[in-house]
Amino acid sequence: MSGETDLSVLLRTMQPLLCQGEYVFCTVERQFDPSGLGPIGLFYEDKGLTLMLRREQADGAGLTYTAVFRLITLSVHSSLEAVGFLAAIASHLAAHQISVNPVSAYYHDHLFVPAAQAEQAMQLLHELTRNV
Repeated sequence: MSGETDLSVLLRTMQPLLCQGEYVFCTVERQFDPSGLGPIGLFYEDKGLTLMLRREQADGAGLTYTAVFRLITLSVHSSLEAVGFLAAIASHLAAHQISVNPVSAYYHDHLFVPAAQAEQAMQLLHELTRNV
C-alpha cells in the first residue's frame, strides 16, 4: 500500500499525535552497540552514531545531550515521495520560532520539537490542517 502524495490532502489529514515522554539525540562512537538502549532511531554518520532515544534511557546510560524534545507523529500515511509536506510544516513552525527535527519512516512522518514548545506546536499543526 503506497502512501498519500497530494500535499493538500496530507496537510488536511495529518492528524498530529503528541507522544508520551521526552526524547533526546545523543552521539556515540560508530562501533557502539545501542541494542540495550532500545533507541527509536539511529543514524550512522562519518563522525559517529546518532541515537534518538527516550531521555531516561540516555540518563541511565550516562549519555550526554544538548536538548530535550517531544515527539509528534503525523498519523496520515504519507508517501516517502511526497513533495513539500515536511517543508510546509517546518516553515509554519519556523514562523513561530519552533525548531523541528523531522524523521520520515515508511508509514508516517515524525517531528521532534523542543519539549517546552510541544503544546504550541500541536496547536499550530491543528491550525495548519484547518487552513488548507
